[in-house]
Amino acid sequence: MQLYYILAIIGISLFLIFRLFRKKAEKRRVKLLQENWGKAKDEKFNFDNITLYFRSNTHTGDFQQIDDQTAKDLDFEDLFMLLDRTVSKPGQQYFYNHLRNINSRKYLKGFSKFSDSFLDHPAERLKIQAELSKMSHYNAYDFVRLFTEKPLKTPKWIVWVYILSFLSSFSLIGGFFYLPLFLLIIPVFMVNMVLHYRNKNNLNFYLNAVHQLSIAIKSGKKISNFSIISRYFKERVFLKSVQKIQFKTSLIGFDKQLDNEAAFLGWFISEVLKITFNIEIILFFSFLKDIQRKRKSIAQLYQFLGEIDSAIAVASVKMEFSAIICEPIFSNKKEIKFSKIRHPLINDCVTNDLELSEKSMLLTGSNMSGKSTFIRTVAINTLLAQTINLCFAEKFSAPFLKLYSSIRITDNLSKKTSYYLEEVLQIKKLLDYAKEATPKLFILDEIFKGTNTEERIAAGKSILSYLNTPQNIVLVSTHDIELTELLTQNEYELYHFSERIENQELNFDHQMKKGPLKTKNALKILELYNFPEEVIAEAKMLKNKPH
Repeated sequence: MQLYYILAIIGISLFLIFRLFRKKAEKRRVKLLQENWGKAKDEKFNFDNITLYFRSNTHTGDFQQIDDQTAKDLDFEDLFMLLDRTVSKPGQQYFYNHLRNINSRKYLKGFSKFSDSFLDHPAERLKIQAELSKMSHYNAYDFVRLFTEKPLKTPKWIVWVYILSFLSSFSLIGGFFYLPLFLLIIPVFMVNMVLHYRNKNNLNFYLNAVHQLSIAIKSGKKISNFSIISRYFKERVFLKSVQKIQFKTSLIGFDKQLDNEAAFLGWFISEVLKITFNIEIILFFSFLKDIQRKRKSIAQLYQFLGEIDSAIAVASVKMEFSAIICEPIFSNKKEIKFSKIRHPLINDCVTNDLELSEKSMLLTGSNMSGKSTFIRTVAINTLLAQTINLCFAEKFSAPFLKLYSSIRITDNLSKKTSYYLEEVLQIKKLLDYAKEATPKLFILDEIFKGTNTEERIAAGKSILSYLNTPQNIVLVSTHDIELTELLTQNEYELYHFSERIENQELNFDHQMKKGPLKTKNALKILELYNFPEEVIAEAKMLKNKPH
């Protein structure tokens, strides 16, 4: 009897110690959340895992999904690292997907209102973040696999698992009646242990996902009780559906929850029982059938948590940049107007204004003057306007636009295609998109710079005229001043960036000016960097030589 008392005391002590550690961890978590509010993350970003949900294409935008070329052109990964304030790994994956998928204006308005509500209820927001942060472990990236990857099949050797489980029970029960039967448990246990760990090693990522699902179900249930959540999510039937498999997820992922020495004894006892009766294997493959049946509800749980985490992340961005952002205005005309627009990734960025109505824009300028940066700035803010309802500007007005670009074109060695051919293929896509009736914004930088001047200008003029339909807006930067003469004033508004040379230094003000560029600086830069005089002299002679 004394032994039972001792075991009970040990068990209670371990429980209290474990609970104490957990409460301390929760306090540290809340404190960290408070300190990081309104701040960018200081961590490494693993985009192979972050993009798992996006690459699955299970939740695409109903208006447009931003393609890989445009994402590369806009430095999307750097932009994401600036904006990401999510606290869970599923939330981070969902937010990445959210920023690359443009939905309807109605959805955008609702999401923005939901995000703003977290600014008005900081206490609730902190408690919700604390729950979400329980899925911040690296393994939580695997949660998405439960409903995006092909389900695992039950192996043929599962029949032996049931036989061995029966033999374990038979040995332990029969041993009380015939003592030698207890010896049977030894070889059976050894075989079970091989099966147990072989199965665990093969399915480790799946077990990680199962454990994260267990956490997600518990956190989702708690989060759903907040009034701020229930007002936005009217239908939450999926929560009741996934709660039916909560016990199995908790039991399968039990050892994943034990992260301190005090819980080792509990883990050891659990592991011995699971090996002896093959509990984990039997439950796991039974659970796979539940996963298939609940696949839709699991996906809805993931999206539920991801939507909340993303909305809070946007609220954090609004808090940090409140002085330099605005809410966009969407018009139904071919116009784009903004004041003091800035590139969010450039510190101390020089702001610019623009008003285009029924026209597109041809932007010329010297080397390094800021042409490419400006058109990227407009594209990035157009994307943010339509995904998170904010712009880095004082004012921003434009139609609801599909966004396409051709800026960073490179050779494709795997396909053995040259720079010029890659650009041709990308421009052809833009020409195909131009036929659609939906309003679009085309961003192009130095069109066809991979070919000769005469053909580049001829092709450039015809392509830009083709893209500039009554519903499309085209922003193009170029060195080719000749294009300003070929594109009529009825098609394109002309703007430029320029520089000035003071004390043998090249200075740029990065202020956009109306009209075409009148000066060139390529040879002057060579002089400033002390190129040989004979090189400069010959270049000037050839430049001034009549053709």
